[in-house]
Amino acid sequence: MRVKIGALQFFGWPDRRIPLTEVYARALERVDVMERSGFDAVWLAEHHFSGYSVCPNVHLMGMHVAGRTERLRIGTAVTLPSLSHPLRVAEEVALLDVLSGGRVNWGAGRGFDAKEHRAFGITPDQSYPKFREYFEAVLAAWRQERASFRGEFVSFEDIEVLPRPLQQPHPPVWIGASSLEAIEWGAAHGHSILMDPHSTHAEIAAKRRRYDEVLRSHGHAIAGRDIPVARQIAIAASDEEAREVALRGSSWLLGSYDRSGTTGPRVSGNARATLRRPIDEYVDGCVVWGSPARVRDELARLRSELPLEYLMIAPLSETSFRLFVTEVLEKL
Repeated sequence: MRVKIGALQFFGWPDRRIPLTEVYARALERVDVMERSGFDAVWLAEHHFSGYSVCPNVHLMGMHVAGRTERLRIGTAVTLPSLSHPLRVAEEVALLDVLSGGRVNWGAGRGFDAKEHRAFGITPDQSYPKFREYFEAVLAAWRQERASFRGEFVSFEDIEVLPRPLQQPHPPVWIGASSLEAIEWGAAHGHSILMDPHSTHAEIAAKRRRYDEVLRSHGHAIAGRDIPVARQIAIAASDEEAREVALRGSSWLLGSYDRSGTTGPRVSGNARATLRRPIDEYVDGCVVWGSPARVRDELARLRSELPLEYLMIAPLSETSFRLFVTEVLEKL
């Protein structure tokens, strides 16, 4: 069976001497390559107040992608709905869906950066219930002709949300789920999930088994779902060089989280444990790295163990992306 391939596109800005416009230009050049080379989707991540990825509005960035592509689907991995009014989120995603010709994949998540939550006035005890309520409010806005919703954090009555999404009743929906609690909640409610790049391969396999168990126990079908698994990728001419790429990229990534306060006490224990692993352990457990031949072999192994039906790559260098496209993609 063909593996679907997507890319988790970040807009990292590690070197402030490089203009941010150049970071965006390079990323959009990647999108052009994805459009030509058989990727299913590019997935855009919402982040605030950090050079880790300078993309505070994934729906606006999605319009740039839509304007230069015709086939590629435009995913959000993820939109953070609790940072905006859910009616505004419903309008923006619907507008993107219409103007892209019905190519939106909508992924939504709580987010785990304590700095973002503090800045937007979300207390630690609110983060889960507010996300879940706002997520359901967005779905209600799409599913009802005249939308009404009553919750603890937001309520609206008899609202006609325009435009309507082109995909009816709305774009396909995913929950970004890294903690077991989030995975079980998503499965119990019948939602598909996006699996995170920071859990080890073994942890991803265990989480997927638990997701399938809870999905079945609540009477929801497994067949026909796309469950993207995000994996960081480091590829170079030799295994040794690729491992250095993986170490450098992962060190900067984890360091940027730490500087933003992400690994502080207000982050779930699951996220803290993952992000505080020793760098060697993190690279060997969470990153697919090596020469093109080694990466092909590793992905073949993961296909049988996880399972890996939809791979969402997060390249740790430009060379890694190019070699994936030219030396790995067709073999999948």
